[in-house]
Amino acid sequence: MKLPLGTGRLADFSARRPWWVIGIWVAFLVASILAFPGLSHALTATEMQFLSSPDSVKAQRLVDQKMSGTSGDMETLLVHSDKYSVDDPAFRQVVANATTAVTAQSSAVTSAFNYYQASVFDPTSANAMVSADRHTTLIPVTLATASGSLSTYMSTVDKLKSSGFTVATVGGASIGRDLASTATTDLRKAEMVGLPITLAVLVLVFGALVAAGVSLVLALTAIGVSIGAIIAIGAIIPQSFFIVNIVMMIGLAVGIDYALFIIERYREERRQGLDKHEAIVMTGRTASRAVLFSGGTVMLALLGLFIVPITTFRSLGLGAVVVVGVAVMAMLTLVPALISLLGDRLDWPVLRRHRKIKDGERLHSGANMYRGFWGRFTKGIMKRPIVGVVITVVILLAATAPAFSLKTGAAGGADSLPDGPRKAAYELLVNNFPAGMLAPVQIVVNGKETAALDAGIAKLQAEMAATGDFATAATVSWDQAKDLALIEAPLKVDPNSPAGYSVVSTLRTSIIPHSFTGSTVPVYVTGQTALNADSTHLVSRLTPIVLAFVLGLTFILLMVVFRSIVVPINAIIMNLLSVGAAYGLLVLVFQKGIGHRLFGFQQTPTIQSWVPIFLFCILFGLSMDYHVFLLSRIREHYDQTDKSREAVAVGLKATSRIITGAAAIMVVVFATFAAGNLVMLQQLGFGLAVAVFLDATLIRSVLVPTSMALLGKISWYLPRALHRVLPRIHLEGPRGKPVRPQA
Repeated sequence: MKLPLGTGRLADFSARRPWWVIGIWVAFLVASILAFPGLSHALTATEMQFLSSPDSVKAQRLVDQKMSGTSGDMETLLVHSDKYSVDDPAFRQVVANATTAVTAQSSAVTSAFNYYQASVFDPTSANAMVSADRHTTLIPVTLATASGSLSTYMSTVDKLKSSGFTVATVGGASIGRDLASTATTDLRKAEMVGLPITLAVLVLVFGALVAAGVSLVLALTAIGVSIGAIIAIGAIIPQSFFIVNIVMMIGLAVGIDYALFIIERYREERRQGLDKHEAIVMTGRTASRAVLFSGGTVMLALLGLFIVPITTFRSLGLGAVVVVGVAVMAMLTLVPALISLLGDRLDWPVLRRHRKIKDGERLHSGANMYRGFWGRFTKGIMKRPIVGVVITVVILLAATAPAFSLKTGAAGGADSLPDGPRKAAYELLVNNFPAGMLAPVQIVVNGKETAALDAGIAKLQAEMAATGDFATAATVSWDQAKDLALIEAPLKVDPNSPAGYSVVSTLRTSIIPHSFTGSTVPVYVTGQTALNADSTHLVSRLTPIVLAFVLGLTFILLMVVFRSIVVPINAIIMNLLSVGAAYGLLVLVFQKGIGHRLFGFQQTPTIQSWVPIFLFCILFGLSMDYHVFLLSRIREHYDQTDKSREAVAVGLKATSRIITGAAAIMVVVFATFAAGNLVMLQQLGFGLAVAVFLDATLIRSVLVPTSMALLGKISWYLPRALHRVLPRIHLEGPRGKPVRPQA
C-alpha cells in the first residue's frame, strides 16, 4: 500500500500560480495584523488554572460563590523605615496617609486596615502586622472586582512617597501584571536582539542574503498568521499570556529551519542539473515531504501537553501546535511560490552558475562521500564507530546524572521576577514577616453552623496552633447564610515549597479528619499553597502517561516511514539521552547554581513544573526534524544501492552542513529567549538551546551514524508480518521524473 502525500503536486501548483498563493498569505497576514489590538482580551487565562476539580478547586469555587461579594484580589501594602519605628508619630502619620489614600479610591478598593486600627479591637492579631524590629508594617488591602481596580490602586500606591519611608505593594494581582509586562518586554528584547543574529547565521549558512532574508520573512509570516489564529481562539477560550512568547520562539525556530531545508534542497537540485520548475517540484517531492512529516510529528508530540488539564499546559501546547501547523503550510505553498518568482536570484549577492552534470553523476554519491570537511569528518568517525558510540554515550550520561535530583515546583511568584518594585516589596515582606503571609492556607467547611461544627472548628484551630507550622492563630469567618466557614492561617515556611506542601498534606490526611471525627460535612484545604501542591501532584501523576504517549507515537511514526523497528528504537534511546542531558544541565545551572551568574540566570530551588514536560514534548518533536532529514537521505541512498555503510556516509555528508546550520539558528533563537528576565522562560530557553546543540552535534553527527554503521543492515529490519500491513511512504525519493509546467 502506498500513501501519497501530494507535496510535489502542491509545489507544482504553487510554482505555476505564485501570485495567487502569495495573495492568499498576504490576506491572512493583513487580517491577523488588524486583529492584533484584541490580543490582550484573548490572553486572560489564569496561570496554572485547573480544568479538573481537585479539592482545592472545589473549595475555591465555594468561596467565590458564597463569600466573594464585591471583593476581588488581595494586596499587601508595606510601609518601612530604617530610621523610624511604628511607635513614632512620623511612622504613624505615613501609615494613616497611605490607608486614607487607598480607601479613598472606593471604586477600586473595598477595604484596607492598618496596625493602629487593628490594635484597638484585637491587639494580639495586630502584633502580627508589625515586624520583629518594629520598622515595617503591612496593610492588608482588598480590591474591588470592577475593571481597572488594580490599575487605579497601583497608580495610587506609586504616588505614596515620603522621605525616609518605603511604601510598596505586593500580591497576586500586582505580581500577575508584572509577569505579563515582563513577558512582553522579554519578547521585544528577543525580537530586537535575536532577529539580526538569526539573519547573520542564515547568511553564513546560505552564503546569500536573499535566501536568508526569504527564510526569515517566511518564519515571521507564519508567526503573524499564528498570532491572528490565537486571537480568534482566545476570544472563545482564554489563553495564557505566555502563549505569544511560545509562538514567537517555536515559530522562529521551526519556520526558519523548514525554509532552510526546502530552499537548500532546491539549490541542490539546481546543481544536479534540473531547471527551475523541475527543481521546485523535485524539492516538493522530497524535502517538502520530510517537512510535512517532521511538522506533523512535532504537532502530534505536542498533543501530549493536552493530557494535563491545566491552562498553562494546554495554552502552551496550543500555541506551539498552531505555529508549527501554519509554518508547515507556509513552507509547502509559499516557499515554492517565492522560489518560482525569484529563481536563482535566491543566491544574490553570491551568484552561482549551476552547471549541467553528466548522466549518472550525483552531488552526494558514494564516489565523493569522503570529500570536503564533512566527508573527512564522516570518514574519521566511521573508522572507529565503537569509540564514537562509547565516548558520546558517556558524555551524555554524565550530563544526565544531575537530573535524578530534579525538583519541580510552582514559579510565577514575585521571586521569579527581575529586580524591581514588586520583587523589592516581596523581599521586604519575607525578610520581616513569615513567608506565608502573602498566601495563607485556607480551610473551607461546607456546612450549616451548629454547636458540633463550631466544636470541630475550635479543635482544628487548636491542633493547627500545636503544630507550630503557622505564623498566627487561625481566624474563622462565616458567609451571610452561616453555611460556609473559611478558616485562614499563614504558614511560617515558604508557601511554594515542599515544606508548605507537606503541611497541606498533613492537614488533609491527619489534622482535619481528627478534628471532625464523625462529621459528614465536607472540609477542603485550598489557598495558593494547596493549589500549587495539587498541580504539582497532578503533573507528577500524569507525566508517565504523557511520556508513554509521546514515545509510543514516535515509535509508530518512525516505524511506518522508515519501515524498520530498529530505527525507532535507536531514535528513542538517542532522544532520551539528549532530553536527559538537558534536564541534568537545567538542574546544575538553576537548582545548584553552577554557572548561573555567567549566563545571567536566576538560581531557583525548583524547576517550573511545566518546563520538563514541555521540554520533553517539544524536543522529541524537534529532534525528529534532524532525525528525519538525516535518515531520509540515508534511506534514499540505501534504497538505490543496498549499501548500508555507504548510505550512512552519504546521508551524513549530504545533511551535516544544513543540520548544523539549522541547529545554530535554533540555538540562537532559544538563547535569546533564555536571556530574558522571567525565570521560567530562562529555564525553557536554556533547556531547548542545550538539547538542540547536543542533538545536532553529538547525536545526529556522531551517535546516529556510528550506531547505524555498527548495526549495518540490521537497522532496516522489519518483521515480515509488518511488511504486508504498513503503508509505504517515501520522504526523500526515489527520484522520479519531475512534473513539467502546463502550457
